[in-house]
Amino acid sequence: MIKDMFNKKRKYATITKQEEHEDVPEGLMIKCPSCRKIYYRKEIEKNLLTCPNCDHHHQMSAPERINYLLDDGSFQEWDADMVSENPLEFPDYLKKIEKDQKKTGINEGVVTGQGTINGYPTAIAVMDARFRMGSMGSVVGEKIARAIEKANELNIPLILFTASGGARMQEGVLSLMQMTKTSVALERFDRAGGLFISYMTNPTTGGVSASFASLGDYNFAEPQALIGFAGRRIIEQTIREKLPDDFQTAEFLFKHGQLDRVVPRHEMKDTLSTILEIHHIGGGQ
Repeated sequence: MIKDMFNKKRKYATITKQEEHEDVPEGLMIKCPSCRKIYYRKEIEKNLLTCPNCDHHHQMSAPERINYLLDDGSFQEWDADMVSENPLEFPDYLKKIEKDQKKTGINEGVVTGQGTINGYPTAIAVMDARFRMGSMGSVVGEKIARAIEKANELNIPLILFTASGGARMQEGVLSLMQMTKTSVALERFDRAGGLFISYMTNPTTGGVSASFASLGDYNFAEPQALIGFAGRRIIEQTIREKLPDDFQTAEFLFKHGQLDRVVPRHEMKDTLSTILEIHHIGGGQ
């Protein structure tokens, strides 16, 4: 009888694909695209959406970044009611805008406002890649330009987090005009002695990387962030050369002098707070 107990085959529970989808709520688990390990999403969120195993920086939404970075209850949003129109009558453009509004809970691809970091006041603009891939249309450009002007008016610094695929194709040349508008606003802000900190996240490409993202008094980026103007394949076809494997990463740009520092997400708040203190902006606690 005892012998039979040891020889008895174990039975393993199995589930069908349908049961797997029914039992595991969508969004409960998250797989790291770098090391391929699977974690509970809440575990990753507690770690600032970075992988505990390989430190891969997962995409962070604008509300998540603002909630983490700014002091509790200090954020005051600007121009939240601004929404895109369809000046070029691009087919289904407004339907796509409405879809992204429902999916993300924000009205456009950037959230702007003011708040404090460890007691130091600052204006802030955070692009959100979930909304039309963070592409820069007329409203995105206008909200950023207004944030720059408001920071100038209040005599406070501006911190801008970029996450964008570039210009928004549905708005054509109107989208490209935002590069000039935001750059001119920053030039005026600089002349007035304003402090502008640019913090590039994955991805920062196209017209955004070629304009305001690269104009900071301090230019920072998150680890392994994709930063560049044209795509890798286009560049290789043009110059007929093989590019380095780390080309257009934050580390590559830092190595070649285009960034001041690569700042991991866990160091973001302390780094920014230290800079505000150095520049004597506001008068912290």
